[in-house]
Amino acid sequence: MLRLSICLFLSLAGASAQESEMEKQLKRFIEAFSKISTEAADEVVPEAAFYTGAIPGMLRHLDPHSVFFDPGQFNQLKQMENSERKGFGSVVSVLPGRVIFLQTLPGTPSAKAGLQPGDEIAAINNYALARMEFDQIVQLLSEARQHEIQVTIRRPGSMRLLTFQLKPEIMDAPSVDRAFLLSQGIGYLRITTFDVATGKLVKETIEKLGGASLKGLVLDLRNNPGGVASAAADVASLFLKPGQRIFTIEGRKQEGLGRPESKDSKREDVDVPKDATPYLFPVAVLINGKSASSSEIVTGSLQDHDRALVFGEPSYGKGLVQNVFPLSQQTGLALTIAFYYIPSGRSIQKPLRAGGQLDSATVLERKAFKTDAGRTVRGGGGVEPDEEVLPEVPTRLGMVIEGSASFTNYATEAIKKFKVDENFKVDGAVMDDFRVFLSERSIQPSVPEFLQVRDWAQSRLQQEIMTQAIGVAKGDEVEAQRDPVVRRAVLRITSQK
Repeated sequence: MLRLSICLFLSLAGASAQESEMEKQLKRFIEAFSKISTEAADEVVPEAAFYTGAIPGMLRHLDPHSVFFDPGQFNQLKQMENSERKGFGSVVSVLPGRVIFLQTLPGTPSAKAGLQPGDEIAAINNYALARMEFDQIVQLLSEARQHEIQVTIRRPGSMRLLTFQLKPEIMDAPSVDRAFLLSQGIGYLRITTFDVATGKLVKETIEKLGGASLKGLVLDLRNNPGGVASAAADVASLFLKPGQRIFTIEGRKQEGLGRPESKDSKREDVDVPKDATPYLFPVAVLINGKSASSSEIVTGSLQDHDRALVFGEPSYGKGLVQNVFPLSQQTGLALTIAFYYIPSGRSIQKPLRAGGQLDSATVLERKAFKTDAGRTVRGGGGVEPDEEVLPEVPTRLGMVIEGSASFTNYATEAIKKFKVDENFKVDGAVMDDFRVFLSERSIQPSVPEFLQVRDWAQSRLQQEIMTQAIGVAKGDEVEAQRDPVVRRAVLRITSQK
């Protein structure tokens, strides 16, 4: 049946030079497969030969993102597209062998069950976490969110283990998950992904922070894998002038790092709407190696138009357009059909050579492009920050304190010991009490060692106490004040006045 289908395809092929060459290649392929199927020492199963051999082998010469799905994989993909985001409404800290609740959101399964900040999960469905590695725990938690589960809890101050039944519910996870004022009228806004509502949500959030009266905005796109490209255009349009180019979609990729010159390339330009009314305050964008796709479109377009300064680390480098094509026999194909180019003409997709491998030599020889103001920016994959700023590096003592969950465990006790509200500050007395807490758990650093991490530890304690007493959003606000990338961005925004 398979051979008959291919022969029928060949009989219907056109007479153009390209089709004629395709006929020749397909005939050679059929001859080879026919000889293999009749003469090979072991029996050849056609499905295995095509699904795991011939078709994936062909795709490997395109790029690593074009993928063939056999019937089982394609069915799983369709189920994932139709699946709902479920959860228990809690925020947890995951460590090797330990999971500790930081916050339970009101009205969610976790809150209804009676779980509290500081509770530690000892087991899920009788699977003990103590001997599990970090990745194993993350996988178990991901699977657990889809089903009703039983959790065994170890609660601080209680000698006996507690058991709770949790049934997941559909969770609303907005793409803008954090927003607050840093200082001096400078707002902070974090986008975790790009979906159809992101542009509207970003605008609403900016208005709540102060709208056009803001003195500046830090737009955090770190760890944002991307999403809907039209949402990236919506967000960029909030800051760019009407009519300015946001990105271009162009197929038939040529060699090189800029926009292809091919006559048969298909091109679509996406510009800021003519009736747009953008914000004019200074903007800083934060990126890292996990910022990809739509995140890079927003970052690159603002950088190319000199509308924002970019801080952090180089982005991931994924700027391709994919379509999923259903095929016969319940199979499918995810195929790269075009690439994104930002206003200067550079591609944000890392260059790939035959076989789908990253051409590191080409990346090192990145072509120079110019922004509107004539600044030099590099093409060839990802977006390079205007200023590279690395995250804080933990000390050896810091890693010991973090790994022992001492901040989280002490925060649980501190909430009971001190009066904690939004104005609470970790002072010298709290720090002295924390040192006693560490000592009781055999963490006894020397005076010089502790002085080296004191400021950092004080901020981390403030963050954990605020997280458990007020909420994760408040804890994140404390963390942002300590974040060296955020602090550098605020400094540069302030200097632009």
